[in-house]
Amino acid sequence: MLDPNAAAILRLIAEKGVPPMHAEPPPLARTSYRNRRFFAQPEPPTVSLIHDKRIPGPGGELGIRIYRGAPGDEARGALVFFHGGGWVIGDLDTHDIVCRQLALAGGFSVISVDYRLGPEHRFPAAVDDCIAATRWVREHAQALRIDPDRIAVGGDSAGGNLAAVVSIALREAGEKWLRFQLLIYPVSDMRQLADSHQRNGEGYLLTADALRWFRDHYMGTEGNWSDWRASPLLATDLSGLPPAMVITAGFDPLRDEGRQYADALSAAGTKAQYVCFERQIHGFVNMMRVIPEANTAIRMAADATARALV
Repeated sequence: MLDPNAAAILRLIAEKGVPPMHAEPPPLARTSYRNRRFFAQPEPPTVSLIHDKRIPGPGGELGIRIYRGAPGDEARGALVFFHGGGWVIGDLDTHDIVCRQLALAGGFSVISVDYRLGPEHRFPAAVDDCIAATRWVREHAQALRIDPDRIAVGGDSAGGNLAAVVSIALREAGEKWLRFQLLIYPVSDMRQLADSHQRNGEGYLLTADALRWFRDHYMGTEGNWSDWRASPLLATDLSGLPPAMVITAGFDPLRDEGRQYADALSAAGTKAQYVCFERQIHGFVNMMRVIPEANTAIRMAADATARALV
């Protein structure tokens, strides 16, 4: 059964005739996504610190936003967070509430990364930015007043994909200092072959058409979908990675590949927790005002991350 709150949102979208994201050019889709957040997200909760900063990146300066829920939380480590939006839309503002809530619920710092987006900056620009930003956080841990040995990565959807890829990339480089990866309905296989792509590909907000639109803008229509930097599920070795929590939604086209990635991590000997919110739709974690289970998911994610950073 679809969660009644999620069903009400889908009905309202249909009644209002809200155009799907993939019906708009990327610049307009970004504006629409940013503006629509006010309907589903609560007022920003108060945190003790929020600070925007520019840092060097492989393609120019990157924006980051630093959050602390309460004074002293920096001693508990940091979550480097990558926002969702299909590598095409989304920014620091669209995921501001999620980051605030994670910081407050988990008692750690959150550092959100404004990586480059497609189609202006195609794959692997976002990957390169997120790797560079994560390394920068550790290298500047003293200035950030965080513990360099208590750093996690995480994100939702495209951001979950990037967090998984960053985890593999750092291990491949011999850097095994990440403590945790928080993967919220992550993209793990660009080939889009899992059964849930057909089963949930129409009628549940994120559609099969939208997924192809995002993929094409990020990868190009002839992109190498099997590259592990795009499809971490296809990496030849998933051992020796930081422990993971993978959260999925039952009515999400990405449901099965999220489960597949959690299973693949476990099969390789990497510790992984898997939780599926069976009645939910893609993106529900950002809808705290209208979907109560989003708050449950945030608390669960924050608690798992906090335990890993102890």
